[in-house]
Amino acid sequence: MTVRAGREFLAIPGPTTMPDEVLRAMHRPALDIYSDQMIELSDSLHRDLSKLFATKSRSYVYIANGHGAWEAVLTNVLSRGDKILVLESGRFAIGWGDAAAAMGVEVEVLKGDWRRAIRPAEVEARLRQDKEHSIKAILAVQVDTASGAYNDIEAIGKAIRAAGHPALFMVDAVASLGCMPFEMDAWGIDVAMSGSQKGLMTPPGLGFVAANDRARKVHKTAGLRTPYWDWTEREGSEHYRKYAGTAPVHLLFALRQAVDMLFEEKLENVFLRHRLLGEAVRRAVAVWAEGQVLGFNIAEASERSNTVTTVVMNGHDPVELHKYCKEKCGVVLGVGIGDLQGQAFRIAHMGHVNAPMILGTLGVIEVGLNALQIPHGNGGTEAAIDWLGESVSA
Repeated sequence: MTVRAGREFLAIPGPTTMPDEVLRAMHRPALDIYSDQMIELSDSLHRDLSKLFATKSRSYVYIANGHGAWEAVLTNVLSRGDKILVLESGRFAIGWGDAAAAMGVEVEVLKGDWRRAIRPAEVEARLRQDKEHSIKAILAVQVDTASGAYNDIEAIGKAIRAAGHPALFMVDAVASLGCMPFEMDAWGIDVAMSGSQKGLMTPPGLGFVAANDRARKVHKTAGLRTPYWDWTEREGSEHYRKYAGTAPVHLLFALRQAVDMLFEEKLENVFLRHRLLGEAVRRAVAVWAEGQVLGFNIAEASERSNTVTTVVMNGHDPVELHKYCKEKCGVVLGVGIGDLQGQAFRIAHMGHVNAPMILGTLGVIEVGLNALQIPHGNGGTEAAIDWLGESVSA
């Protein structure tokens, strides 16, 4: 017996649910890649990506996922033997650092853990110790989708400046761009990167990088540059060089539609929607946690992200809950990954989401907790409903 039918709902933190308008935007014949229409499409997207990053600097589009965009950043500003500082708050900054190590870069990890965000004071203290300025770049993520941590990138940027350190500040905004405030120029970020498949509501396959003048100056002497990722190659006068060859035309049409939808909603409203829905999820989890089995992975409330919530389970198998929600009810939760594999599940609340999607997901989780007899506080979904009723004005 199941109660699933129709469209399966993805509550995973990427790829996220794509709007029907975005899907329809791709349903068209191939475009003449040498046409004025193609050039106008590219120019508009590069311009608007810089708006999303909140920078006056140049943006680049790659046919790649986020891991490819990581590589694009690293190869354009680093040389073999350079040293970087990776700020740990979960899996993804560490993964970015691992990619750098494989390229011959010396990687130091500023140790954190999977239950907390980066501490800016610790960043400043470490940089003050680097009297010789041997650290060439600092890597951080705004939201770690494995741990659920939200890092205060503005405060980290201030800490770097307070230390008087010249290292490039490089930030992964894959799980935050288009969902939460991101101010590249105002926060002192030199290089930012993101991907298409989360807050930007577009199929996986596009990676984005924005680089300021300081990073572009370092780029001129970077020893890891390769033709495909190279910024200089992508700045050539021929349009095809923006993509190092044939453009990903249909993905670009999808992205154009998605960005138009974000701008039509207005970014401040998009950010508010994510904050309200994220808090609705947190209200539900807080109630469920009263059963002493479920709990937040991130200990401090202020360090929990507005795009994904990681829920740990004690003494019960989260895979069984994941299986029940998917097979019986048609809702796909995110699994625990990395250090949290087999210990947690994740609820995404990013991108193309609204109240019925989130409340439906929370309701299905509560159905699963009841069906599997997993101890939990009663009324989690009701707490989310109450929060939204109080917060969304009539």
